[in-house]
Amino acid sequence: MSLDLRLNAARPDLADLRLQSRVGADRFVAGTPARIRAPLAALRRRPASDAPLETEGLCGEAVLIFEDPGEGWAWVQLVQDGYVGWMAREEIGPDAPAPDRIVTVPRTLVFPAPDIKQPPIGFLPMGAAFRAAGTAQDRNAAYVLIEPFGAVVMQHTASVDAQAADFVTVAEALLNVPYLWGGKSALGIDCSGLVQLAAGMAGHALLRDADMQEASAGVALDEGAPLQRGDLVFWPGHVGIMQDDARLIHANAHHMMVASEPLAAAVERAGAKGVRVTSRRRLTIA
Repeated sequence: MSLDLRLNAARPDLADLRLQSRVGADRFVAGTPARIRAPLAALRRRPASDAPLETEGLCGEAVLIFEDPGEGWAWVQLVQDGYVGWMAREEIGPDAPAPDRIVTVPRTLVFPAPDIKQPPIGFLPMGAAFRAAGTAQDRNAAYVLIEPFGAVVMQHTASVDAQAADFVTVAEALLNVPYLWGGKSALGIDCSGLVQLAAGMAGHALLRDADMQEASAGVALDEGAPLQRGDLVFWPGHVGIMQDDARLIHANAHHMMVASEPLAAAVERAGAKGVRVTSRRRLTIA
């Protein structure tokens, strides 16, 4: 069986040392551990800024660097979901202790110091993680200090071990976010990115693309089984989340955003193009 090259670092000239018995390559290397230091890092199909976006890595995510040719790009694998692609080298920092705080809101501002009246120096999206350097408080807010610098308001973060009670509620917080192929944040997100991000915040570790999720997420439902909140509905190349037994939330190119609509409407619209629901799945308790 051939390897899925989205999830395995293998090329004719270079491959992951762990694949040495499974693929042929001119050279095998062990990945060098590193971490994403940008708020959001694009993982692209080729080492070019105009190359298609495959997915995005979030601040604090661990990566393995398999090639760093010194031309501004590195060939990497995201440790969390295994996705392989090219990432701008400036967005990757050295390996560091694992983060201990995670952003739980769609997006939070990063201030240069614990003071909400200072101009922000950036942002962190939902799911981004960092190592706390301490806490602070002024008359306006309580803060978590970011190592090596910056501060975010305390109520926008939680321990990395915390899990949202309901991943559908997480997805609903991203309503109206623009649709972006390969996106995984409040700046832009696609169907499977929404599912992966929301489910991950509730402790469900899912693979990235819709076909991967359809093959591995939770358990399959019988065709006539009633749907409930949190069930996943799949079409070829597309996935949505049931909000109840009749309503669906999904990032889609029809609305060009994360939208909530009756499942029947989505089924009818896809059916008019000859596209049918292929399966329905239910996530198991994390």
